[in-house]
Formats: sequence, C-alpha cells, structure tokens
Amino acid sequence: MERTTPEKKKPSLQTMERLQTLGAIAGRASLAARLGQQYGGDRDVFEALGYPLTIEYKDYLMRYTRQDIAKAIINRPVNYTWKGPLIITETGNSEDTALEKEWLTLAKRLKLKSKFIRADKLSAIGNYGVMILGFDDVNNAAGFAKPVKAGKRTLNYVKPLGEGSAKISSYVSNTSDPRYGMVDTYDIEYENPGESSTTTKFNIHHSRVIHIVPELLESEIEGEPVLRSVWNRLMDLEKLVGGSAEMFWRGARPGYQGEIDPDYTLTPTEEAKLEDQLDEYEHNLRRMLLNSGVKFTALQQQVADPSAHVDVQIQMISAITGIPKRVLVGSERGELASGQDLTSWYAVVQTRREEHADANIISPFVDRMIEYGVLPEPSTGDYQIRWFDLFSASDKDKAEVGRIRATALKEYSQNPTAEFVVPPDAFMEFMLGLNEDEREAIREMSNDLVATESRMLLTPEEEELEEQTRTVAAKPVGTNGKDKK
Repeated sequence: MERTTPEKKKPSLQTMERLQTLGAIAGRASLAARLGQQYGGDRDVFEALGYPLTIEYKDYLMRYTRQDIAKAIINRPVNYTWKGPLIITETGNSEDTALEKEWLTLAKRLKLKSKFIRADKLSAIGNYGVMILGFDDVNNAAGFAKPVKAGKRTLNYVKPLGEGSAKISSYVSNTSDPRYGMVDTYDIEYENPGESSTTTKFNIHHSRVIHIVPELLESEIEGEPVLRSVWNRLMDLEKLVGGSAEMFWRGARPGYQGEIDPDYTLTPTEEAKLEDQLDEYEHNLRRMLLNSGVKFTALQQQVADPSAHVDVQIQMISAITGIPKRVLVGSERGELASGQDLTSWYAVVQTRREEHADANIISPFVDRMIEYGVLPEPSTGDYQIRWFDLFSASDKDKAEVGRIRATALKEYSQNPTAEFVVPPDAFMEFMLGLNEDEREAIREMSNDLVATESRMLLTPEEEELEEQTRTVAAKPVGTNGKDKK
C-alpha cells in the first residue's frame, strides 16, 4: 500500500514575522553576551565597570534628554546639516519653475525644515524614525491603515515620531513585491494633549510614512543608534562629572574629628547637645561648634581635579563621532574652534547632507509629494537639493582677507621697482587672487579717479573748453541744418 506524505502547512505571516523578530533578538542577545569577555570568559570587563549588555530605545531617549554631552552628540551634526535655507531647483533650468515655486509655498506652510530637523534627531536617538504624512483622504483613524488614494492629494501636516511612538506592526512578505522584507504597517501611539484623550493610537500604512534610518549596516529597516558606540564613554563621563561634584561637596567642606579629654566625662545632657550641634553643622545650619571637654580637629580637604580624565573621554567621543572636540564642547578656554577643525568638520557635515539628509529624508519626501500630486512633476525630469554653502567666508573672514590684501598692496605700491618685476595686472591676479571681473572693475574705478583728479587741477577757462569739447564730441551728426540731406 502506497503511503502518502502529508502536505506541510506554510507558516502564517504572523508566524514568519514573529520568527524574524525572535531571530533578531537572539542574534543581538548572542552578541551582547560576548561583550566585555576576556581571557576565555574568566574576566567580564563590562560587568566589572557596570556597562549594560543590552540597551533599549527608552535608555537612549533618557540619555538624550538628561545628559548634556549626549544631546550635543546628536544635535551638533543635525543643526549644522540643516544650517541655512533649503532650496529645490530643477536641473538645467535657470528660470523659476512650477516645482520650485510650489516647494517654497509648501515648505513655508508646513514649516518643513523644522519637521525635517526633528525627524533627523528622533531617528538618530533610536534605530529609526518616521514622518507621518497627513494627506487629505483620511477622515478617521481607520483611514490611516489604507494606502493613499490615487489622484491629486493635499498634504495637511507632517508629524515626526521616534521609534518608541512608531512600532513596526507588519512586513511585506510577498517575495515578488519590490518592497519584500520592508515595513508594511506601523502601530502609532503618542501623547496628544490637544485632544480629549491624552494618547492617540492607530495603525498606519507605509505609503503614509517616510521611514528614516540613521546608519545602515545589514538591515534596510533598522540602523545603528548614534549613542550606541559611545554609550560606555557617556557612562564614564557621568561618573567623572557627577563624582567630581560629589567629591567637592564632601571634600571641600572639611570634616572634624572630636577628641574627648580623658579627665572629662560627658553628661547625657551634654552628649545630646553635642549631637544636635553636629547635626546642625552637617546640614549647614551651624558654622561653630561649642562644647566643653571635647577638642575638634579639622580633617584635611580631599579634592582632585578631574579635567584630565574628562578630557580623555571627550577625545574618545570626538574620535568615533567625527565631531571635533572644540565643536562638541562649544569652545575651549574661551577660544573658538580653529579653522582647520571647522574645515574638516564641514567636510563631515557635507557628506552627511548628501548621504543621509538628502538620500533618506528630503528626496523620499519630495518624491512622495510628486507621486501624489502635492508637488508638480519637474519640467526637466529631475531636481536637486541646493544647500547653504558652509565653506563660504563669514564677515569676519572677509574682513581678514581684506586686511591681508591691503597690507600686500601697501608693500607693493611702496616699492618703486615692484611693477617692473610683477606688473600690476599680474599682482592683482596672482598675489591678491582677484578674478577678471574684479580686476576690470578696479581698472575702471582707477581711470575714473584719475579723470576726476585731472579735472580738479584745471583752471576755469580750461574746464569750460574741455566741457565744450565733450559736448561737440557727443553731438550726433545731422542735428545741424547744413548736415541734413
């Protein structure tokens, strides 16, 4: 008798998603278990130093909101990235196009730049962040779970949310779908004080969301939180800075050692009074201790300078984040960041603009707006993001360049043989770095100045004769009756 093998049942979508989640958790747990292990597992550095093996989103968010240097690590790159106006231009078109005009209107109406900045910071805190797109085809909470309706849509609002408020609900499981493995829906939950209920909950389709990942590695959905690689250093800084404050609190104010005279016996009443005085002294209510039979000796103050240890931690954070130390901490000994620091930092920011802000935030947003008719199609077929030039000279830089050029010009003009070695035009081009338009403008100004000074030296009769000559030269031919045909 032939035996038949029962057909295996395919796992459900929910089961696949659960297995995927469990696999990711197991992989992270396995990695975390190896952290800090040395000498074949006999020494656990992480455990000895108090570093956690696993870090959750709520830990990152708390660190960002409560620790100053953690907030600076995230805010400094974001704030520099979005510095200046944000403009969209069409490639190969010098005139104002419909896309450019509509973009300016939309950006002003919805305050898009501030929304992008918030979304950028929120995504950097966790594994990802999102921007909810409030299209006009949604009338109730259930409408968010449906794809955006085709046709020309209006965008009413943009709401940035972090990983904690936008949890992934389902993934695309169809292997023939171009978005296979990507997020299909999210579960949104956030506090909304403007409504009667303090918490808003709904499920939302991916077409209504811009998914932002800070640093991609293997996953296209979850990146590396910015604070993960510096977490141990942040904890060390908390110990150093907080410990130094506690050390000063306890050590700067000297303690006292009491020595009772062997020939003196404290009565219970005197002993109670002494305890009261010590309590008042400890709580800053008393500065003097008065008691008979007891000799008090001040203990030596114990206060150490932690700045060298703090500096080591800051240098390590600067090395991994790419933020120059002086940019990270603001200034050092009252000095602003050096020109070399700023130049290298601006290069980092420019790379972040192109590889993250443009690729992960602005372009996906603009493409989605064009797809649903919020913005018109580019007439030339393509558009580009025009950023504020970080490398442009500031007013202070321009003044410094002007001072240097003025000094060079003074030395050149005071040497009577200089123009035979380097002609004035060559000096302006190669020594002063002026372009052709600038040199031509200087020549015209110089000629006008010479002409003005020459006229000032003329006598009244010579000036009248020169004026008559200019009038005759400027008079068009044919105005005289004899010249007419």
